[in-house]
Amino acid sequence: MDTAWNHTTVLLEEAVDALQAAGSRDTFVDATFGRGGHSRAILAQLGPQGRLIAFDKDPEAVAEAGRIEDARFSIRHQGFADLGQLPPSSVGGLLMDLGISSPQIDNPARGFSFRFDGPLDMRMDPTRGQSVADWLATAEPKQIAEVIRDYGEERFAVQIAKAIAARRQERGPLSTTAELAELVAGAVKTREPGQNPATRTFQALRIFINAELEELQQALKASLAVLKPQGRLAVISFHSLEDRIVKQFIAAHSRTVVDRRAPFAEPAPTLLHSVGRIKPSEAEVRANPRARSAILRVAERTEAPC
Repeated sequence: MDTAWNHTTVLLEEAVDALQAAGSRDTFVDATFGRGGHSRAILAQLGPQGRLIAFDKDPEAVAEAGRIEDARFSIRHQGFADLGQLPPSSVGGLLMDLGISSPQIDNPARGFSFRFDGPLDMRMDPTRGQSVADWLATAEPKQIAEVIRDYGEERFAVQIAKAIAARRQERGPLSTTAELAELVAGAVKTREPGQNPATRTFQALRIFINAELEELQQALKASLAVLKPQGRLAVISFHSLEDRIVKQFIAAHSRTVVDRRAPFAEPAPTLLHSVGRIKPSEAEVRANPRARSAILRVAERTEAPC
């Protein structure tokens, strides 16, 4: 029997309100369906002629989406890097809830968490691509160190990479989350208060194996094309690497750009207007500690795409 892994949607009301979907006849996009918390809330606000398109790479999320019986809703088994497949200027609101969902973390079979022993997988879509175990079995120590340093901001990345290489040579490749967590604990000499020493390494490997930052950059770029004028972009991020990309993207497209090679030419119009930045309330963080690092950034599309 399948286990019902619980998920509490972060910044639910704030994100849905930011899209301004109430009574709308427009098409909206939930680019990261997860377990559907945001999608169901958007559908509750949409007008009868509105439409919601959801994206998700995880087959379990797609299966959950199949439980929604609403003619206004459809799900695509794709990552949000494929947003550009939607028609230009067709979307009234676009929501991205980045990172991983609680069911993915809490299910040992998915291999995302150091808290449970399971296969060292970490793929958002376990039917495609290479698992973390497969990649660590052949990757060069220098490459492993770069991934853990760049995507996990881990000070002991070199030591961890050397320990993985030594373990591979002495006893064979790592195959479980418990093996990796134990190895990292031995290589990390100082620990941050309240944080498992494997936290940054697991984050880094998950982001890398799923190309999460690259996909985010592609999706943000695509948003400029698919959003209609006055369409809203709402992005929830959970760590600094994601939030930095979102923040810089909105800032870059909220500025008037002057071509210095043609100083008398009309400046290029701004493409976005920053609406604001929202963090969870103290009450939400108390009720759901996983919300504590969340940041919601909202922007509005200005000019129509060229």
